[in-house]
Amino acid sequence: MLEAVASATQALEHGDVPVAALVLDASGAVIGEGRNERELRQDPTAHAEVLALRAAAAATGDWHLTDTTLVVTLEPCAMCAGAILAARVPVVVFGAWDPKAGAAGSVYDLLRDRRMPHRVEVYAGVEELRCAALLLDFFEGKRG
Repeated sequence: MLEAVASATQALEHGDVPVAALVLDASGAVIGEGRNERELRQDPTAHAEVLALRAAAAATGDWHLTDTTLVVTLEPCAMCAGAILAARVPVVVFGAWDPKAGAAGSVYDLLRDRRMPHRVEVYAGVEELRCAALLLDFFEGKRG
């Protein structure tokens, strides 16, 4: 998670919300990394999780990411949860909760919904204070 937190700070360079995600293989090696780049790319889908999943699929040559763990500094939104489910990621670890748009337990729980064909093991609140502080500092700076 600390590597993801360090990566999240790089999103600030482009005025993006400081969120980062890593995809780890079964040995714990990083095979995909992404940080929010919506402002940089002017792309509403350029969330950290989506970019990390794309990078991991490109690195492995397979969109089935069945032996991986996704580590992300903020609880995934519904779009990202959908991408996680589509990629068959079995484990998600996240830092800060997203009480406005979270889809891994706070507002929705798409990743563990029994109606989904694939369910994900979720570990929440890892380095939560550190991850939340990044976001708080960013949004306080936006408000002046």
